[in-house]
Amino acid sequence: MMLHGFRSSKQDFTFGSWKVTAAKNHIMKSKDIERLSEELNMPSLPEMLFGDNVLRIQHTDRYGIEFNAIDALKRVNNMEDTVKVACAQEWQDTRSDSEHTKEVLRPFDWTFTTDYRGTLFGDQLHIKVTNTEERIDIEKLKAREHIMFFEEVLLFEDELHDHGVSMISVKIRVMPSSFFLLQRFFLRVDGVLIRINDTRLYYEDGRDYMLREFSTRENTIAELKKCLEEGAASYGWLLAPPPSTVWDIDTRNLREKNIPAAFYTNPNEIAQHLTLKVTECEKLELPVMQLESSVN
Repeated sequence: MMLHGFRSSKQDFTFGSWKVTAAKNHIMKSKDIERLSEELNMPSLPEMLFGDNVLRIQHTDRYGIEFNAIDALKRVNNMEDTVKVACAQEWQDTRSDSEHTKEVLRPFDWTFTTDYRGTLFGDQLHIKVTNTEERIDIEKLKAREHIMFFEEVLLFEDELHDHGVSMISVKIRVMPSSFFLLQRFFLRVDGVLIRINDTRLYYEDGRDYMLREFSTRENTIAELKKCLEEGAASYGWLLAPPPSTVWDIDTRNLREKNIPAAFYTNPNEIAQHLTLKVTECEKLELPVMQLESSVN
């Protein structure tokens, strides 16, 4: 779970023709959640929903892209319980004595899985989206460069009735020559599966487009356990990890010896071990090529 307070804040950072806005506010009030639930036709919404949180990248010509919780929830399947369909046996084995089993029979994705990639906006000018083979240059991002601005915004989080976690957050860093954004949806259903949906956005000064990459990585817990146990020696765990690294989140069925808990609970740790299921690359073409430098 992310550590977050309830102190509202808003930060603006301007660089050349662009402005980044990161707004953090309180959890939505119950009456607003009820109204939104009806609008989205979903029986329930995440227990921690930050409806007014937003990370926005806007050009001086009033077009851009933003990331917010409500639009992210609009991409949730409100007609089918996708996890129970995909992992029916695992679900029944691990939840047979749970009251929540009855609740998830309602037709919606109670894990709040979303493939949200941001919301494009513009008054007169609009960003054009096209498919591309060009990829974000990871080597450039590895280069040491001064970070002029960094912020992370949580959009929503839910502990799935103590059966795991579902959360989505977005963070950005601005350097003198570029900016890089990562939005990550992380899902862990205890004893069943782990899924990560990533959206990466990259803009390099002087170009007339951004690159956006979306990916889905996913494995069942059984698959991960087998993979990690087979590779344990190469990671130096052997058969005697420190007691503090033993999995101990759900003692009913998830005590997995020899596998550090961080590999199940920390998205940054587990991501590299998940199987890539989907990857899509897009070019976000800007309406007008800016002749002047965008980043000073």
